[in-house]
Amino acid sequence: MKKIIHIDMDCFYAAVEMRDFPEYRNIPLAVGGDGPRSVLCTCNYQARKFGVRSAMSAIKAKQLCPELTIVHGRMTVYKEVSDHIREIFSRYTSLIEPLSLDEAYLDVSDSTLYQGSATLIAQQIRADIFNELNLTASAGIAPNKFIAKIASDENKPNGQCVVSPDKVPDFVKNLSLKKIPGIGPKTFQKLQSFGFSTCADIRASSVATLTTIVGKFATSLYQKAHGIDNRSLEVSRQRKSLAIETTLAIDIYNETECLTVIENLYPKLLQRLAKVEGRKIVRQGIKLKFNDFNQTTVEQQSVCAEHDNYKTLLVKAFERAKGRGIRLVGLTLGFAEPNLECELNNKQLSLL
Repeated sequence: MKKIIHIDMDCFYAAVEMRDFPEYRNIPLAVGGDGPRSVLCTCNYQARKFGVRSAMSAIKAKQLCPELTIVHGRMTVYKEVSDHIREIFSRYTSLIEPLSLDEAYLDVSDSTLYQGSATLIAQQIRADIFNELNLTASAGIAPNKFIAKIASDENKPNGQCVVSPDKVPDFVKNLSLKKIPGIGPKTFQKLQSFGFSTCADIRASSVATLTTIVGKFATSLYQKAHGIDNRSLEVSRQRKSLAIETTLAIDIYNETECLTVIENLYPKLLQRLAKVEGRKIVRQGIKLKFNDFNQTTVEQQSVCAEHDNYKTLLVKAFERAKGRGIRLVGLTLGFAEPNLECELNNKQLSLL
């Protein structure tokens, strides 16, 4: 039987700021930019009482909570803390799948620590994090990744939730579809229009019916509604893409202005690419977000980060603006899947 722990730090960036700066501890606090187009990375629980959330615009957050203090992030510090947390994880298992700086899955199925109790292991990991870093974490313990991730949110902050195999059906039954990873607001609204709001609703349906609504996601959704998730941990994750983007302070309306933004982004993209080792580029793309918050991405096959390709892609992307202002410009690179890279290398060798 699998024993999966999902560890999720509590309002991580904000918590680090409150730890390091006592003046932030008892006030509504958010980490992010404070410009007119800035969005929040995270916020503390005092701010959340006012409805402030991560990924919310700074302007809206200030409207909800005029007393909100917004500080710029210190990514170097967050990375150092994250590395320490990862070291703590490694004391208990080598099977670790990081999801971000502040959360990860751990497979402790074969661990003999604490008599093999995943519950006790999770408690000790959270205690180590608090004692060594003065930060709190929440945990979900379950027989698979999906349930563990949902469970880690049940008793936040600084708590944990255990869902044993026999409790999975009841735990999932009345779960709102909003909580299922992959279901965003639009998809949830669409499902609701067909009468689906909870996992129980999905269970009463069929994959065939769901396919007409959510396409290929239907099988995964049907399985999750029954608490089924057979995914193993991805211990050695490899980056599938690379992107850099900027949100503009003022909307722009012509290609020349877009090209100026691209000229500023391109060197930064190359700097990031230099840190990615051993990945084969297979495509380039450009992303534009318009002032009505719709966005478009145009891609083409490529084997390198060719500067002039972005100019060509911009022409196609800009045609879709249709008079709308542009509020965000982004450059992307796509990498070959590892098995595809092997195939490409084999083909090259065969030609030689």
